[in-house]
Amino acid sequence: MKKTILIIALILLGFGAKQAYLSFSKADTALYGLENKKIALFDLNDPRIRIVYFGFTRCPDVCPTSLAMLSGALNQIDANTLAQFRPIFITLDPERDNPEHSAEYAHYFHSTIEGSSGSLEAITMLADRYGVIFHKTELADSALEYTIDHSSYFYFLKPDGTLITKVPHTTTPEPIVEAILSLSQ
Repeated sequence: MKKTILIIALILLGFGAKQAYLSFSKADTALYGLENKKIALFDLNDPRIRIVYFGFTRCPDVCPTSLAMLSGALNQIDANTLAQFRPIFITLDPERDNPEHSAEYAHYFHSTIEGSSGSLEAITMLADRYGVIFHKTELADSALEYTIDHSSYFYFLKPDGTLITKVPHTTTPEPIVEAILSLSQ
């Protein structure tokens, strides 16, 4: 009798875990960009390698420097090589950075960088997937109210989201150019 009860409990536990997984996986994990259009980050029909940078538009130093270095790298490669890559900026501050604002910010640095935003849940899931560390820090006596402390890497991803390589924050475009050229065909 005890074995039967244990087996039934394990089956119910497994069923509960499966239902929790299914409800979690159906959560809105979409990103949105210019004109609030959905961005298909993982799209096997788009063979371009993604160059993903996580940051936020009110970042005072790291994000603008990083995006300027990405822009510098994109400006140093030829059009055929550039066509093999899809640079994407993902905000870590969806509370203040809506899709339109994120897209506008990204385009300020380079016309090919897609800016995106989504739910905090979607962004957190993506950040966790690639080991992006970020957290909200309150700023006393500041008009900004808070900042987002975060790690700073460029993530090179296959169309299915598999990480190929990552390049740390840099103050010159060269490491990004080297990664692009090593991955181009």
